[in-house]
Amino acid sequence: MDRAPSLSPRGDPASPGLFPGAAPHPGALRRWVLAFCIIRFDLEQGQVVEECFPTDSLSSDQQLMVAFSSFPDSMSHHHPRHRSVIHDSVFSFRFPSSCARDGFVYGYVFNRQRQDERLPRGGEQKSVVILSQFPYTSVFRPLLQILGPLCFDIGRTALELVASHVSTWPPPVPGRAMDLPIGGAALRAHLPPGLDDPASAPFPPPNPSVPLGLFHDADLFGSFRGLLLHLWTLWELMILGEPVLVIAPTPAQCSEAVSALVSLVAPLLCSVDFRPYFTIHDPDFSRINSLAEGERFPHMVLGVTNLFFLKALRNIPHVVSVGSPSPSSTRVLPGAPRSASTGRNPRQIGKLNLERLSLNRFSPSSFLNVMKMRREGPLGLLTEHKEAIWSTYSPTTKPDTAVLNRLVDGGASSRVEESMSVVNNEILRRHFLELTTNFLAPFGPYARATTPSESSSPFGCPPPLPPFQADEFLSSLAARGPGKFLAKRTRSNWLGLYRQFLEGKNFMPWFQKRRAAAEQEQDKLWKQARMSADIQKIISKMSELEIVDLFNAIERHLLEEMQAFCKGDILPCDIKNGDISALYHQKFSDVLVVQLTSVFDHVSIKGSVDVLFQHWCCLSTEGCHPPKLVHGIELQLPMNAMADSAAACRKLKADLQAVFNVLPKDMQHLLLANPKRQALLHNSPESPKLPGHPSIQGAEPLLSFLPV
Repeated sequence: MDRAPSLSPRGDPASPGLFPGAAPHPGALRRWVLAFCIIRFDLEQGQVVEECFPTDSLSSDQQLMVAFSSFPDSMSHHHPRHRSVIHDSVFSFRFPSSCARDGFVYGYVFNRQRQDERLPRGGEQKSVVILSQFPYTSVFRPLLQILGPLCFDIGRTALELVASHVSTWPPPVPGRAMDLPIGGAALRAHLPPGLDDPASAPFPPPNPSVPLGLFHDADLFGSFRGLLLHLWTLWELMILGEPVLVIAPTPAQCSEAVSALVSLVAPLLCSVDFRPYFTIHDPDFSRINSLAEGERFPHMVLGVTNLFFLKALRNIPHVVSVGSPSPSSTRVLPGAPRSASTGRNPRQIGKLNLERLSLNRFSPSSFLNVMKMRREGPLGLLTEHKEAIWSTYSPTTKPDTAVLNRLVDGGASSRVEESMSVVNNEILRRHFLELTTNFLAPFGPYARATTPSESSSPFGCPPPLPPFQADEFLSSLAARGPGKFLAKRTRSNWLGLYRQFLEGKNFMPWFQKRRAAAEQEQDKLWKQARMSADIQKIISKMSELEIVDLFNAIERHLLEEMQAFCKGDILPCDIKNGDISALYHQKFSDVLVVQLTSVFDHVSIKGSVDVLFQHWCCLSTEGCHPPKLVHGIELQLPMNAMADSAAACRKLKADLQAVFNVLPKDMQHLLLANPKRQALLHNSPESPKLPGHPSIQGAEPLLSFLPV
């Protein structure tokens, strides 16, 4: 954040960004937030939803799901050692929902436990929850730090107040940095890339603070400080999409650990079903709890605090225990004795002691401890919590001691330790980003866009991407090796890791999206080449038969461009009569009205649309940028896309006419026998009818009217 935010009631002139008397528009609010909730833990009724804003935004089943996911699990017997009057915690959860874009809703929780002897049982619990369809922790966690305490002061009014601010935010732009006003301050957050944007990450990244995957801000070092040598094993398990149970003393610790695991494999899309905080009340628990002996566990990463899961989910193959039962106490070095600290021998700032981390150092006591942990398994956590991992998986990747040697120990000072944690997170995240990027590099040729060569025509069809066959890929990869980076960090069975990856949960969704992104990029490159092509130079090198083929190719591209313009990708076409000018004006009006009604009355703005449209057209024809702000509201209009499409239509039409002019007269007469083609070449009143769309009158006025 730029500075500590201040909030004032709606309508207060001191609150910039709010319109006096304006209520949050549900459509504008849903661009970021589905609902705000206040949930109270009642001793007799259990979890009770006190407030939900907007009202009726959640079904009864969703309210129940949110209520049970918003409190620490009752079976978790780990509590802070030094209990205070008020204990606040922030954590997150995730549950499936058909109303969300990727099929899941993300919940962000501010939970407060207040100790008060005057209350029944000596205390109370309340949670403030933000529900969104986006995994934007960099936005909603800071927002919770504002909304949570405010709700405990003024109640529902806080929900309405914050909702008023959020409804004025521009739509989220994945992969971009955004300044989001909140009261007298601004939340500055860099959003992660969208789930449908699996572009390969450059390495080294141009800006380390730019997220290249989900949960870039998760505390990777803090969550797995006691298991640093196992991070490479966890990376492989996440790459392969293996089921993992993460158990921690508190919801904050387990949700942070699950988020850190998901971030570990960036820029790979994590296609497994991950639940940062999972409870026995989740409807999916009954399904996974009823799995038969030997039945394969579903691809899920579950963060839990309830020790009952250790018995209920015995067939889950990988269990990770993280966190400290006493979050308020100073954390100790991994492997250090857990005896009570007396303040002697304070830790000093410096490098982490890798000797204490090493699993290869043999001693009778360490050997007995390892044997005891293996014998007891995860059930040993029922008697004592310890940071450990239980798995029969044999990792291929070796821990990188050079990376571990760079990590810094913050000493006994919690403030210094927090600063050092930021440094350590950056070191670890940069390494695993490089590791994942190198691991995915062999798939690059199968998703590489090509551009037209100088000797070829850009009006032809782009070549298809190379076909992918798993067996051929593995054979060629075995012949050329994994590359220098992976060769130094993997064992001899590295090819088996690729084989398992191809069969795992993450590969196919990521690979299909990479291929789709490459095809889209290739179409864009070829379109740019057509826009800059010298048609006369191309024609001079062709025979008469090739020129006829070129005419057909340009005609096909022109019709495709007009169809894309009208079918809804750029501008929906739903007017059966009238010219394109009227259609363009209508769609400008529709988009503008929808956006401005989030703030102003619909009737009051309808009359001003014509003036704004004419103003925009004048500015565009004069080479100026169209207005982006109307009464302080940023307009999200697809004008750039429409102008680009109009320019492409003009260029293709000019090229089509140029090719037509060099054809023999008999060929010209033959081509003009088709009335639709004649309409493309001449200013005929009959306009070509695009497949699946109403006829459009006045093709030439369209191309001359639309601003570049």
